Amino acid sequence: MSLLSRFLAPPILSRDEELAAAVEGKVVLVTGASHGIGEALALRLGRVGARVLLAARSQDRLEEVCLAIRSAGGQAWSYPLDLRDSEQIDGVAEELLQKHPQIHAVVHNAGKSIRRSLRKSLHRAHDFERCMGVNYLGPVRLQLALLPSMLECGGGHIVNVSSVSVRLAPAAHWAAYHCSKTAFDLWLGAAVPELRQKNIACTSIYFGLVHTRMSAPTKEYQNMPGQTPEEAASVVCRALARRPRVLQPWWLGPAHWLSAPLEPFTEWIQS
Repeated sequence: MSLLSRFLAPPILSRDEELAAAVEGKVVLVTGASHGIGEALALRLGRVGARVLLAARSQDRLEEVCLAIRSAGGQAWSYPLDLRDSEQIDGVAEELLQKHPQIHAVVHNAGKSIRRSLRKSLHRAHDFERCMGVNYLGPVRLQLALLPSMLECGGGHIVNVSSVSVRLAPAAHWAAYHCSKTAFDLWLGAAVPELRQKNIACTSIYFGLVHTRMSAPTKEYQNMPGQTPEEAASVVCRALARRPRVLQPWWLGPAHWLSAPLEPFTEWIQS
């Protein structure tokens, strides 16, 4: 981790003992668990004794991650899932609840990122549909199906793996991604007052750049300071252990308040 990366996103250390106290023996669902942050998180959860449910589109990769968890003495189950497919979401949710009646925590980590100019999007409305499906509509549908389980077991924890972009002024070329990530963030925020009454904690984690397979196609990001998947997974582990409402880089609070008055200037710069 470079000095600049450490400055922008200081490492958040989460001790295995603290994490185990929160999740050992409990059922934790991680979406987007076949690569990147989700994979690193699933491996860590398995190591401390959580019963890990892994969901992602890639069945082969899910099985590899499950095998790694089991080989280390952990418990893991894989569920192929495309969050753009409503029928599959309903089917997987039903199967999850049949096999694991009590789901204690859900980490909404799956995501789809698209960087494309408006001019190149004129005949690509499906880009927006895909982003909304993976980043918003799919997670909402899945969470609604799993909420009764949390209510019946007296509480739970919902973790939203989000982006600093939802707290900042809009950026050119990122419309599909930003809108969809912001939509789920606002949905969860609106649900917090009701969920809190039922002992269901909600955490939104606003990450800066994390060097994953999803960010790799954007060449501008390749040499920029950012976190590794393992470092980001450690932040999610801190969230699961302590259940804060928000986790974000130290600079995001001031940047959020400045982004509104500076928006005309940032629009001018980007144009």
